[in-house]
Amino acid sequence: MSGRAQIGAERDSDSTLTRLQRLQIRLLHVYFRLRRGMTLGVRAAVLNDRGEVFLVRHTYTPGWQLPGGGVEVGEPMIEALARELAEEARISLSGPATLFGVYFNRKISRRDHVALYVVRDFVVDAAKTPDLEIAEAAFFPLDALPQGLTPGTRRRLAEIAGSSTPSAEW
Repeated sequence: MSGRAQIGAERDSDSTLTRLQRLQIRLLHVYFRLRRGMTLGVRAAVLNDRGEVFLVRHTYTPGWQLPGGGVEVGEPMIEALARELAEEARISLSGPATLFGVYFNRKISRRDHVALYVVRDFVVDAAKTPDLEIAEAAFFPLDALPQGLTPGTRRRLAEIAGSSTPSAEW
């Protein structure tokens, strides 16, 4: 995909946000800006033996993406990852998660960074049912990803598969 087409695709995914969703996201970032100098999040590419990746669709932002969330003050990244996987996916780590990269997320703010882990050793504790945060969650074959996959998620999966050079930006 050309750079111009990629930017257009990212704008298209942004345009599906409602005014209320955009306001909610802005308010969260104002809160984080006041409370923290830099924001840090974690995401997990949970890959199973069948060549599938676990994805979530949030209730407050469009698109399918890797599960994850913010790292709290004083919380190690790996603990945040385990907490977010339990909350968003009902998945527990059963072995080490591998840090794949740390990305600057300029699209969110000038201070946001995301640590991406690859998770291959895990246990699905229960089927994830919809809740206030997660509308849908499921494993998808890497060669049949769902419609509405976010551009950042698509780029990270290509990097993990080795078909794309890792970027410094989400």
